[in-house]
Amino acid sequence: MGEKVNKSDEEWQEVLSPQQYAVCRLKGTEPAFTGAYWNHHAPGVYRCVACSAALFSSDAKFDSGTGWPSFSAPLSPDTVATEEDTSHSMRRTEVHCATCGSHLGHIFTDGPQPTGLRYCLNSICLDFVPKE
Repeated sequence: MGEKVNKSDEEWQEVLSPQQYAVCRLKGTEPAFTGAYWNHHAPGVYRCVACSAALFSSDAKFDSGTGWPSFSAPLSPDTVATEEDTSHSMRRTEVHCATCGSHLGHIFTDGPQPTGLRYCLNSICLDFVPKE
């Protein structure tokens, strides 16, 4: 993981679109089956849209049927961080970029083996870099 990125709300609003800001910084969610990467299958790396930190490999991506990009594991354990999320009368585990703190989505325990995890992410929080 690289150096931590800290910006004010105003600075984030200058570098993110209003939709990206709403999801990444205000912990919003894009509607299912609408993001660029829910049905994306090219080989490469998914990076944080806010700070460009490499987060997930296409090798860990799978079709969860949920309408959001889903991954079984991050590139390395220190690229993402988690915290408890009790919003919307639910108890979930939020996942965010460890470098800049941007909200990415949530982690569930119904993913494929060997991890059994499903990192259910918002496409709008990600940039895809194709494998060369």
